[in-house]
Amino acid sequence: MATRITTLIHISTTNILRLALLGSFVTAAPLLATANDSAQGHADHKQADSAKLVQIVRNATRQFLDVNNTGGAGYGPFLGCVSGPDHGAMGVHYVNGGLVGDGEIDASHPEALIYETRNGETKLVGVEFIVDAATWLANHNNTPPVLEAQVFNLVGSPNRYNLPPFFELHVWAWRHNPKGAFVDWNDHVTCAGQ
Repeated sequence: MATRITTLIHISTTNILRLALLGSFVTAAPLLATANDSAQGHADHKQADSAKLVQIVRNATRQFLDVNNTGGAGYGPFLGCVSGPDHGAMGVHYVNGGLVGDGEIDASHPEALIYETRNGETKLVGVEFIVDAATWLANHNNTPPVLEAQVFNLVGSPNRYNLPPFFELHVWAWRHNPKGAFVDWNDHVTCAGQ
């Protein structure tokens, strides 16, 4: 009889634990679904923001698909082809000094157009927004620049370009970057044809 009571207590305890565990899953499931929906919503919003900035850049730079149109707009080659420290490249930057020096950013007027030459053909692959860090911070309450929800990167000094500290944001609007539309180095760009 004592064995039977012990067995019944063990079975009852096991069933109670199973019900409690099942209850916690039932309670947590809507919370997990809500958290997942929220994360998905945030990811969708971020993807929409990035698609929006890429589209703005494409619309603003369509005229520069032909590299011969850069000079009249104040752009000129700067420093030659920039390759990555261990992978990828940026390409050749055609910089507009007036835009770099104005201390502002505008999605429709990038400070640099980025080109790649392959098989004798020069193609626009992306743009770079550039602003002097000291000027920007002094005029914007010490807050780094943000363009269509994309926060700029700070490049300190000294740097490989021998420039004072600056903020920058790449937008690969004309060449897919497998690491993302705003990552500095693009594995699908090379300096081999320069």
